[in-house]
Amino acid sequence: MKLYYAPASPYARKVLILLHETNQLDDVQIQDVAAKPTATPPELQASNPLGKIPALERGEGPTLYDSRVICEYLDQRANGGFYAGGWDSKILEATGDGIMDAALMMTYEKNLRPTDKQWPQWQDAQLGKVLSACKALNGRWMGHLQGSTDIGHVAVACALAYVDFRHPDAGWRTGNDALAAWFAEFESRPSFAATKPA
Repeated sequence: MKLYYAPASPYARKVLILLHETNQLDDVQIQDVAAKPTATPPELQASNPLGKIPALERGEGPTLYDSRVICEYLDQRANGGFYAGGWDSKILEATGDGIMDAALMMTYEKNLRPTDKQWPQWQDAQLGKVLSACKALNGRWMGHLQGSTDIGHVAVACALAYVDFRHPDAGWRTGNDALAAWFAEFESRPSFAATKPA
């Protein structure tokens, strides 16, 4: 198998962490690609018509894309149990991915759009989504996050790490002490440390 990824992508990091956690890293060739919203490398475009990462080429069947699809496939392949939490795990995965989506939109607005065309209200709205999700995690989901590690844990941790990486002044820890403490502990996992973007 071949995984197209970029080190700074939180979605690709989810997949890499799952590969580490399920001992499948040796089964996959990791292909670093410089994918941008305005320019897709030809090899990635040929593999994924959307031109997005991550994408997983397999020996059988079509290329898988979207981190949720890839992670569920890899979990089933290894019988890893990362989706054993059922809908709760998937809700947490969707929440983590939603934080990533909003934070990525903030990154694009800040780094790709010309300064004179940037829209502060858009930035504020995306940050509001990040902070609202963190408040919900802290208030509703800590019991799950403090349980056995599943895909929800991985997605939320990747999302929070990406916010720290690209938007260190976002302030998501304020008022979310339980979530902040959980994340500080999760950061020490070997799979998480091994996939930290430079």
